[in-house]
Amino acid sequence: MSQSPSPLLSILQNRFGFASFRETQESVCQAVTDGRDVLLVMPTGAGKSICYQVPGIARGGATLVISPLLALIEDQVGKLQKLGFRAERIHSGCQREDSRRVCRQYLSGELDFLFIAPERLGVPGFPEMLKRRPPTLIAIDEAHCISQWGHDFRPDYRLLGERLALLRPIPVVALTATATPIVQEDICKQLGLVDEKRMIQGFRRTNIGIHAVELPPSDRSEAILEILKKPERLPAIIYAPTRKKAEELKDALSATHAVGAYHAGMTPDAREKVQSRFLEGKLKVIVATVAFGMGIDKADIRTVVHAAIPGSVEGYYQEIGRAGRDGLPSQAILFHSYADLKTHEFFLEMNYPEIAHLRMIFKETKPSPSAPQAKDALRKKLGTLDLATFERALEQLWVHRGVLIDPDENISRGDPKWEKAYLSQRDQKQKQLQQISALIASSKCRMIGLISHFGDRKDTGTSCGICDICRPDPAGRRALSPAERDLAARILASLEGQNHQAAGRLFQSIALPGENIERSRFEKMIAVLERAKWIDSQLESFEKDDQKIQYRRLSLNPKQSKKSAQDLASLETHQSPVSAKAPKRKRQKKKPSVSADYETNSEMPRGFETLREWRLEQARRKGVPAFRILTDRALLAICESKPSSPDELSGISGMNRKSITEYGQEIIQILSSKL
Repeated sequence: MSQSPSPLLSILQNRFGFASFRETQESVCQAVTDGRDVLLVMPTGAGKSICYQVPGIARGGATLVISPLLALIEDQVGKLQKLGFRAERIHSGCQREDSRRVCRQYLSGELDFLFIAPERLGVPGFPEMLKRRPPTLIAIDEAHCISQWGHDFRPDYRLLGERLALLRPIPVVALTATATPIVQEDICKQLGLVDEKRMIQGFRRTNIGIHAVELPPSDRSEAILEILKKPERLPAIIYAPTRKKAEELKDALSATHAVGAYHAGMTPDAREKVQSRFLEGKLKVIVATVAFGMGIDKADIRTVVHAAIPGSVEGYYQEIGRAGRDGLPSQAILFHSYADLKTHEFFLEMNYPEIAHLRMIFKETKPSPSAPQAKDALRKKLGTLDLATFERALEQLWVHRGVLIDPDENISRGDPKWEKAYLSQRDQKQKQLQQISALIASSKCRMIGLISHFGDRKDTGTSCGICDICRPDPAGRRALSPAERDLAARILASLEGQNHQAAGRLFQSIALPGENIERSRFEKMIAVLERAKWIDSQLESFEKDDQKIQYRRLSLNPKQSKKSAQDLASLETHQSPVSAKAPKRKRQKKKPSVSADYETNSEMPRGFETLREWRLEQARRKGVPAFRILTDRALLAICESKPSSPDELSGISGMNRKSITEYGQEIIQILSSKL
């Protein structure tokens, strides 16, 4: 007599249409159904959603789902509705009347799933509304966003623990595809998970061949065209570093492929149209910015190309995880150069100002909340700080609780211990760049490098056999040049004189007097020697100022004898056979902007003060500092560019998808009446 399926399996089969659970899914679902707090780390495409959807139905009532990706929210709500579930969402892309209607449905017990963006919990009265009819389960997607050690830290996520306190002890399941051990600990701590069950699914993807190709940015469009010539490499996702580059790549590919762009500067309708056409197979290539979560769930993506170095290993792993969800062979190709790292460093310095600037602001604030200072008055005291630096430094102070700011932008002193948290996060961002650089420079199996990064101790440790290290392209091999052989000989001689050196120290020691060796040349030669198994590298670390500093220690392979000139002549380097030269473009001098001259302008552009008044109303309504709506720099840029439609706001610095969706029409109306 056949045994009847378990209650959870029955829900999976009868309500969701799946025959069986995947690996570990059923045990996670059981723990959540039983009311346990759970941290689930599972690769992209492995079925995380089922791990809160099935328990949500099993527990009855409504499941509250918190996600920062609006596209993913829309995708999940649409799929659940098609399955017959009562699912709705509230986020910045929804009309106010729709949000009110959803709240009424929730309070009437008419919903199985309510999806919200994290900032919704900061709206006055919203958590209290949820408390009137508490959900039976809380699911937090992209949970790594809560951690300052994560690759995509978001302040609104950091506040989730205290904002959800009103609803506890309702069980919480935190889900993410990318979390290192330190991030896992931080997620549990910040959310206040109690006696949580941690389920860490394996990170190995056996069907994705990873390739890193060093190529100047000017050559990459032609290289991508070459890659996508083969039909078996489609469908494909191209990750671009900026909106502008996404549009340029789309234009370059449009002559030969059905391609669409997908980024934060587009309207929700335009993004939805592109996403639908891609999912339906009408578009074969989609170009997206790495900063924007697409929420694409397409099983047959054959190729993922990164047109520049991503900001972290975690982000990179999550993005290549969109390839080959059907289990068939797929490729992930990463273009890189030293220029990419300098660009990341520039934005790091811009977004995380020197701590001296934050200290200047903190010093001028008054400790008593009863005597706050207006933001403009505080800024006048700090005349040495330009507007951009002041606003970024002030926002970081606010994020790290160094200052308190009300909706009217009155500022008072906050927690005097803010410095350690800020420095830790700034150092972590720098460390993430070092980690992705080390992954690219390594001569060890790419998949093993990823698995090691995430601390997956259960993995077999075997090489993947399909990456560019395990299986280099024969067409890209060539003998070393005389200069390269000389550099290799110096590296070997230095290690023969003193074995087990840190890579940085070795780099500094091999240069001749007056010689300037590029670090990229050095790293490339280390990769050649390691691939030939002449040297070994080991990732090590040491503690400094309560921080773990990682570095590579290089040593001679003990199984190899001393190398001769003849041995050096036999060495080969590997480079991509895909390369194309593009003409150099002349840079045009930019006209100074109004915002650049803000310090010396006595007369503000028309509409600026009206926009500030409108911004203040929005801030008071939401109970947040005004700069969280839009910064002064963004308002000045809007007045300068004089957009005539919400679409034209997408090219303005400081305007993102969320702000355009929520405020675009109102801004255009204000401008049309003032300009």
